[in-house]
Amino acid sequence: MEGGLITLFGLLFGSFLNVLILRIPKDESVVFPSSHCPKCNTDLKWWHNIPLISWLLLGGKCAFCKEKISFQYPLIELTSAIIFLLAYLKMGDVTHGVVVGLVFALLLGLSIIDFRYKAVPDSLNLAALTLAIFSSSAILTNFSNALLFAGGFSLLRFYVSFVIKKEALGEADIMIAATIGAMVGVKMGLFTIFLSAIIAMPVFIYIKEKDYEVPFIPFLALALFLVYMFNDFFNDLWVLLYG
Repeated sequence: MEGGLITLFGLLFGSFLNVLILRIPKDESVVFPSSHCPKCNTDLKWWHNIPLISWLLLGGKCAFCKEKISFQYPLIELTSAIIFLLAYLKMGDVTHGVVVGLVFALLLGLSIIDFRYKAVPDSLNLAALTLAIFSSSAILTNFSNALLFAGGFSLLRFYVSFVIKKEALGEADIMIAATIGAMVGVKMGLFTIFLSAIIAMPVFIYIKEKDYEVPFIPFLALALFLVYMFNDFFNDLWVLLYG
């Protein structure tokens, strides 16, 4: 019962997340105007906004102008629902499951925005960091780990920028680092950074010859999700590698 409710909440939040992804980079209100078709600007009825179901029933097309609706909408909604369900199963209770689910759903939104617009809104980034600090009962420990990782990334930023003679690692990366520290601690945070580099390596090798620019935050978010959800495995792997 609880799992079903939190999955439903994840679907609903995923629908709202689509609004955040679409409007925040354009400095638009997330409340007004009401939901409308981005092609014909016709206001949508409530039954056009049922997460996932409406897209399926409409055949992925606007009810009015029949233009295609981006597959991003149902994909974000479904992914958000899965994130919340997995967070609940991981934490074992609704309250912490919702908080953890919100952290990773916001990181999902940040990843999409960063991928599409090459920008990371401070509002979503700070919201994810704040929720990460309160993601468990060890609030002071989470806060300390967030500060340690943010400080470490800040120092790294200065050193790397000095060496390559250009700005490296923006403020958004520092906040993401703080979120990583708050969620998994220093040891597993280091593993998260390493894993994100491993995941990103094939992509960056591929795009090197294509002259594309791919942001790194999506890889950090994915690595953090994997390390958090499978922390026992990665802890055992750490012991195997480093004793």
